[in-house]
Amino acid sequence: MADRGASPLSLPDDWPDHPDPILALNRMGGFDWDLDAGVMQMDAQAHEIFDVRPGEYDDRPESLESRVPSGDALRLDTVVSQALKDGSENYGAYFRVRRRDGSLRWTHTQGYIRRDESGRPRRIIGIVRDATQELGESEARREQAAQEDVRRRQTNVVQLTTAALAHARTVQDVIDVLKDTHGLTHLGATSLVMGLLEAGRIRLVAEGPAGSLIPGTEVTGIDEPYPMSEAVRTLSPCFIDSPEEFAERYPQLWQGLTGLHITSAAYLPLIVQARPIGAMGLLYSDRRGFSAEERNILVALGSSISQSMQRAMFYEQEMDLAQGLQQAMLPRTIPSVPGADLAVRYRAATIGGSLGRDIGGDWYDLIPLPGGRVGAVIGDVQGHDTHAAAVMGQLRIVLRAYAAEGHPPATVMARASVFLDELDTDRSATCLYAEADLATGVLQMVRAGHLDPLVRRTDGSCRRVPVPGGLPLGLSAEFGRLDYPVGTMELDPGDTLLLCTDGLIEQPGADLDDGMETLSALIAVGPDDVRELADRLIEVAEERGGGDDVALLLLRRRALDSARPGGRLKRRVTPGDPEALAETRRAIRTAVGAWDAGDRADEIELVADEMITNVLMHTEGSAIVTLRALTGGERRVRVEVEDSSSALPRRREAGESGVSGRGLLLIETLTDVWGVEARGGGKCVWSEFVVAKGPDPA
Repeated sequence: MADRGASPLSLPDDWPDHPDPILALNRMGGFDWDLDAGVMQMDAQAHEIFDVRPGEYDDRPESLESRVPSGDALRLDTVVSQALKDGSENYGAYFRVRRRDGSLRWTHTQGYIRRDESGRPRRIIGIVRDATQELGESEARREQAAQEDVRRRQTNVVQLTTAALAHARTVQDVIDVLKDTHGLTHLGATSLVMGLLEAGRIRLVAEGPAGSLIPGTEVTGIDEPYPMSEAVRTLSPCFIDSPEEFAERYPQLWQGLTGLHITSAAYLPLIVQARPIGAMGLLYSDRRGFSAEERNILVALGSSISQSMQRAMFYEQEMDLAQGLQQAMLPRTIPSVPGADLAVRYRAATIGGSLGRDIGGDWYDLIPLPGGRVGAVIGDVQGHDTHAAAVMGQLRIVLRAYAAEGHPPATVMARASVFLDELDTDRSATCLYAEADLATGVLQMVRAGHLDPLVRRTDGSCRRVPVPGGLPLGLSAEFGRLDYPVGTMELDPGDTLLLCTDGLIEQPGADLDDGMETLSALIAVGPDDVRELADRLIEVAEERGGGDDVALLLLRRRALDSARPGGRLKRRVTPGDPEALAETRRAIRTAVGAWDAGDRADEIELVADEMITNVLMHTEGSAIVTLRALTGGERRVRVEVEDSSSALPRRREAGESGVSGRGLLLIETLTDVWGVEARGGGKCVWSEFVVAKGPDPA
């Protein structure tokens, strides 16, 4: 070992005349090497270091060759020669000395080179000392540093694994973390096995390399002779230091592991609150035994893994409960509706990439209604938990009940908002309710803070349909009774209505309008079949991922069979509900226009309004209004208004200034035919209008 960086010696000019006492005190020997004469004198301490007696050394350096191994001598000569050539004032080097008993001891020498006026080296004055203890201490420090480095790496693995486990949500997530490049394999393990305790038995949830599963060990009892069972039974780690020990203690298991070349193993119990939940095993193929420090590190890791595994098990239990609750709350089947092709889809959110599925309050529903109508619902309750799913289920039920009672869309939405507000929950919800008359294509929609719907036309174009909106459901206490304006449009045969939640729209870094445009473009080029289109949209949502649920409802209007009536519209109007009356008037106007009633449209609307008003004024119940487009030899429109009163309408004299009493006169004048029919506990007043002579143009 060269020591070229040694500081120059500070020696008196007459050295070595009197150096012995000083050097001896420091356990050093001195030498004076006359380079011209080839003579190197050494003092007694130097003789001791080289282990030569005074009579054995003749002041010639060559006499020491037997004391210095050839490799060390060559290295020492190289250091000295280089120092003499390059003008150095000193040199230093480590070399070994072979003593009389054959042992080798490390020695250090340092020389000071004296030169003449021309720079030629003439003399080397130096010292030698025993460096065995010094290098031994240095080696010990290196070994200690190496051990600390190993300990630091192991601690880093523990920290990295613990940090990664903090993000694991499911049992499989925990297993994946442990098998990952930052997992336990960094501790040198060949493979990992893990089992969870279920009903007094251990079920294997992770096994080592492919093909290493031993038949009969998928489920084992805690009393069986296996190391994992022993760890669970005793709540203590089980360390196996050698193949011989493995074969002796667990012969049945060892027979299945002989092909894996296992040399040692560590089985750790997974304990939470002093109770076992399972065990894990680390199998090694390149080591024997475990130091006390390694055992402590593995036990600490086992404790961290236990906590993560318990969290994962609790999470999966909650997920199973939430998913079961949500599946129970969503419609189990979607009814077939004459005149429409339907498709619904639901996708649970993915949280944190691939770390499992979350549960939320998104829902859809389809409600068959009288008169060939159908109600379509899409909604989203705030939150991602079992409470959101429970609120969603209750809200879906009341929306279905209000719609089935015959209330118009605005009333359905307003009552649902009041219900949610009175439910004593802090959750709000967005919702869109669309009521479609598939015979006429009339579509009435109300929106409570939700996304606008999309409509794809038969030419393949797709556009967003702006719907007047109200506040989300559940805010009635803050803002009073909420009003929900109604948007009306016509859905032509072949047109497709799409309702969805924002999980299908939202994209990282893009605003809502951009998301709607992207979705519209995707729908425009999508399949015509609504089921295939729904599958394609969900596939895109899966590829994109995201932290929100997706609920999707597609309704495509089909052309009705020609043997069926030309169309039908049915509404219920309750006393004291002016919104329902106004909506019914708009629906009648739209339906009559769709049936091409021509110049009789105003007459039909006027007569229908008079018949409804008579029921609301002269009876105590609701009016059930039905409009039918009849086909045959001539096309006709039939208006029926039912009520629960058995009293027949009668003609009254209005007088010159009277504002009432002209209802029947108006009906007789404007209709082609009218009449009254008994209907169980009430009656039906009807009237018909011929809108076209001859055969049906269809």
